[in-house]
Amino acid sequence: MFACDRRGFLKAAIGLPAGYGLATSLRGAEPARSAGLVEVDLEAQQTWMNVAGQNAYLFGFNGQVPGPIIEAHPGDHVRIRFRNSLPEMTNLHYHGLHVTPNGNGDNSFLEVGSGESLTYEFDLPMDHPGGTFWYHPHMHGSVARQVSRGLAGVFIVRGELDQIPEIADAPEAVLVLQDFDLTRGGLPVEPGLMERMAGREGDLVTVNGQVNPPIRIQRDGWIRLRILNASSSRFYRLRLEEHPLYLVAVDGGALPAPEEHEEILLTPGERIEVMVRGARPEGSYRLLSLPYSRGGMGMGMMGGMGGATSRTITLATVVYEGQAVRTWGLPQQLVGVDPLPASSVRRSFQFGQGMGMGMMGGGGMTFTINGRTFNPNRVDTRSALGSVEEWEFINPTMMDHPMHIHTNPFQVLGSDGSPIRAWKDVVLVRANSRSRVRTAFRDFTGKAMYHCHLLDHEDLGMMGVLEIQG
Repeated sequence: MFACDRRGFLKAAIGLPAGYGLATSLRGAEPARSAGLVEVDLEAQQTWMNVAGQNAYLFGFNGQVPGPIIEAHPGDHVRIRFRNSLPEMTNLHYHGLHVTPNGNGDNSFLEVGSGESLTYEFDLPMDHPGGTFWYHPHMHGSVARQVSRGLAGVFIVRGELDQIPEIADAPEAVLVLQDFDLTRGGLPVEPGLMERMAGREGDLVTVNGQVNPPIRIQRDGWIRLRILNASSSRFYRLRLEEHPLYLVAVDGGALPAPEEHEEILLTPGERIEVMVRGARPEGSYRLLSLPYSRGGMGMGMMGGMGGATSRTITLATVVYEGQAVRTWGLPQQLVGVDPLPASSVRRSFQFGQGMGMGMMGGGGMTFTINGRTFNPNRVDTRSALGSVEEWEFINPTMMDHPMHIHTNPFQVLGSDGSPIRAWKDVVLVRANSRSRVRTAFRDFTGKAMYHCHLLDHEDLGMMGVLEIQG
């Protein structure tokens, strides 16, 4: 089933496309079931489509940008009949899902040729956490291009957070943040090497394929926002005018308790779920992305070149309409997150950049992990099924790198070495700094990947192969 279809009549209330509008559930009602099976027909195609009120020749899933929402529950069997109608090879990665990396599961080594079809199938574990996940291509060498041209869609797993009345009673909206670089005629612009090294960013910044759509909220009511950064490189420093953001979930699922923030930095691949309360005078309030610098190349004549977003961008506008029938507050406790135990297995991964021979052939700039660029035929890290490990990412470069690990989520370690009680799958490693995470290799053996989620950096070599051994 596609999520939110049953709620399509509410989409006009938020001004967003079908499938990305409001989703409501009654007090105490069970989430809609999928009868244990989720079946989806998904086609990647290059076509003219309307994006931000203009015709654009982009890549899309099922002819739309972003792609359709897929919704499932723990224990479901997922079957996605995928057809590649692009003029090039591609595949799918189910970002953040804890499912098998083998066979036709979340296997980023698979290649689906132009005009070919492949059925992806996997089971969600019965204890899979609820959360906001997503799907996108993972065809090495082409990931940044294919994602930046529109190939991204949300995958929601309904879980414990959805059954908390104070959360479930709030209308829900999914916001997919994407940026595009287009000519006046609507054709995508492919960046040069220096732009790829910095990480491509497009001037057209959209929410669900629109510029500054309205998000409607009732006075004294709440709204739940699921926000995905599906951009290749752009960071979003989020702030809602005159409203705190109550963070209730991150990448891998719910937090133990709500956290109040004035602003939240969202790096590529990350997701958050925030609650917003209509507690201001009626009017309009902008959801902003504030200026942020991702750092520079720091390499001689290219010094200073990097991702510096110097302007404030209005992403959407929260508009007050009507009065809530009743009011309520958020609970002090949400969903328990047990900290992972300490481990004696510690690994270090140091980032680098320089001149070299990339996988795509020819000389040029590369990004490395422990001095090596990605090789799909080489295993870089071997870990034992059932083990817990601590990984330290060391970034001596002058650029930020958000690191993503496939298959198993992790907990970020604080400055005192204790795990922060939240499940993540992307961690920001700022320029000239380091970050540590702790992960447990559970349920699945096989080969997976870890890489920088500035997708041009992944394509230029900043990725390794992890083999989980039984």
